[in-house]
Amino acid sequence: MAQHEITLIPGDGIGPEIAEAARRVIEATGVSIQWEIVRAGAGVIGEYGTPLPEHVLESIRRNRVALKGPLTTPIGTGFRSINVALRQELNLYANIRPARSLPGISSRYDHIDLIVVRENTEDLYAGIEHRVGKNAAESIKIITREASENIARHAFEMAKKEKRKKVTVVHKANIMKFTDGLFLECAREVRKDYPEIEFDEMIVDAMCMKLVQAPENYDVLLAPNLYGDIISDLCAGLVGGLGVAPGANVGFEAAVFEPVHGSAPKHAGFNRVNPLAIILSGIMMLKHIGENDAADRITRAVEEVLIEAAHLTYDLHGSASTSEMADAIISKL
Repeated sequence: MAQHEITLIPGDGIGPEIAEAARRVIEATGVSIQWEIVRAGAGVIGEYGTPLPEHVLESIRRNRVALKGPLTTPIGTGFRSINVALRQELNLYANIRPARSLPGISSRYDHIDLIVVRENTEDLYAGIEHRVGKNAAESIKIITREASENIARHAFEMAKKEKRKKVTVVHKANIMKFTDGLFLECAREVRKDYPEIEFDEMIVDAMCMKLVQAPENYDVLLAPNLYGDIISDLCAGLVGGLGVAPGANVGFEAAVFEPVHGSAPKHAGFNRVNPLAIILSGIMMLKHIGENDAADRITRAVEEVLIEAAHLTYDLHGSASTSEMADAIISKL
């Protein structure tokens, strides 16, 4: 049995608790993993002078795969997003966020199975912004042909691999004719190489409305960075919220898997939050490294625990702790 060397970044706030839950569940499958645990985030600034020490990046580059808990990003002040910095430093150009209905989790919708494929390195998240005098600020939106073609091809390749039927490109090219226009142009060019996959185009505001009205009509959503961020949270809301929303950041040389939700510092240390998002991210990670059987076993175990509803956390209308829910999943393995 091959041993996998994987970087584990516990994260801030609730991160260490849910990361430990995910680690125990993954190890219970019998997959051989040597974890390299490295710390990043607000909690290491005092020690390293930065929330993202160089040795963290070196670990991911060396191992090529990482599982990461949530990291705190201050709002309106302080350091920029560590998540964005990770993606840019490692060129993790594709952000993959599935949204799938799970048994036992109540929602307004049933049988949702969407994947948001989001460009991950540029757009307004490039962070090129500045003050203009005292009363104005300016942010520059960057869209390049290379990044747009890369993410479009990733979306179509994923659709092909996962036997998906349709890719919908999301844009605002009616207003931002140069930036979003270029993104749309690249998607149109790439789709010519995939005639077997249906393709359509949707303006981002209309896309949000359509997802609320009839999400079953969509399959793979291809979007620039900002729209993809917003739409992926909307899709998470269709299936039960951020507590069940996994994510992956994939590049040519490395991949980082993480829950979509934040670090929720007010809940830190109470062993009460839902670990499903990071466990589901772990399932994506296992598939990425070729451990499909282990991934499928965790999926079935999670679904059994949700259906039985005896060991669910407070957000799922239960009273179990984080570790108790992880124990219940492990027992099903």
